[in-house]
Amino acid sequence: MGLNEDAVSAWIAGLGVGAIAPLSFERIGNGQSNLTYAVSDAGGGRWVLRRPPLGHLLASAHDVVREHRILSSLQGSDVPVPKILGLTEDPEVTDAPLVLMSYVAGVVIDSVGVAKKLTPGQRNAVGLAMPKALAKIHAVDLRDAGLEDLASHKPYAARQLKRWTDQWAKSHTREVPAIEDLAGILERNMPEQAELSLVHGDFHLSNVITSPEEGEVVAVVDWELCTLGDPLADVGALLAYWPEAGDEDAGPFPASTLEGFPTRAELVEAYVHHTKRDVTHVGYWHVLALWKLAIIAEGVLRRVIDDPRNKAETGAPTVALIDGIIARAVATAEAEGLH
Repeated sequence: MGLNEDAVSAWIAGLGVGAIAPLSFERIGNGQSNLTYAVSDAGGGRWVLRRPPLGHLLASAHDVVREHRILSSLQGSDVPVPKILGLTEDPEVTDAPLVLMSYVAGVVIDSVGVAKKLTPGQRNAVGLAMPKALAKIHAVDLRDAGLEDLASHKPYAARQLKRWTDQWAKSHTREVPAIEDLAGILERNMPEQAELSLVHGDFHLSNVITSPEEGEVVAVVDWELCTLGDPLADVGALLAYWPEAGDEDAGPFPASTLEGFPTRAELVEAYVHHTKRDVTHVGYWHVLALWKLAIIAEGVLRRVIDDPRNKAETGAPTVALIDGIIARAVATAEAEGLH
């Protein structure tokens, strides 16, 4: 499972978090990038452990040490995040960096099955809590948090186009002309960047822990794609992961199609309410996010082909699913008048 359980148990014992031996480890979550494990002790204590995936890795991806830095910087801020408890890169303990963090109780709405257990009212409240949480991320003072040098301050759209075009070149499993066509559309329609903020980079229902009873996001997780950039990039990503009832293809994240969840337009409206930002170019970022999502999914498929141990219990993306995301990107570009 990618862990030397005895060595990791000894490391955790030395952190002074009160863990009572023996510890047990269980792979959790649908994530197929950094791997997440639930850690339980003999006294009912619980923690969460993160490590990079198994096998050959692209250089910049899955930087657990960087994720540790970001989460450490956000401790005590308005952004709800788990408590960071330890980091080790000791080769005696692990073949790849490990981060230990607190366990946050709550509900991760990562499937239709989970979403069905919520009432329509709870779905609505949790949905509207998403742009509220985003607003908190985008309000972080980069200097105060010590994150000014986290990433480049150059225009984010151009950086994203280069990064994900390069990623596609390294990890694609077949030729898909629409990916290059979309890159051209995104290049030609690039908006000027008005401001620079912390950007989560992968903000959607599966990457937040919620309290349906309170209608709140209690923790934002999976910060490995976090960077500095245009805050509307996160709003576009939220829309890309947010199919609504009536969409022709719900894609890989159909939970938000259930009754009660807000529409994409309502999410944008709520974000404007919390931030007072101009969202004129949010459609551009919606298209970019769908294009990027297709490239990420293709990368997951490539990793599973290269090393089947990287496959999450829910399976890997299929070619048909990836093609569906690309079709949504093309249709959204047309609807937004981007050519």
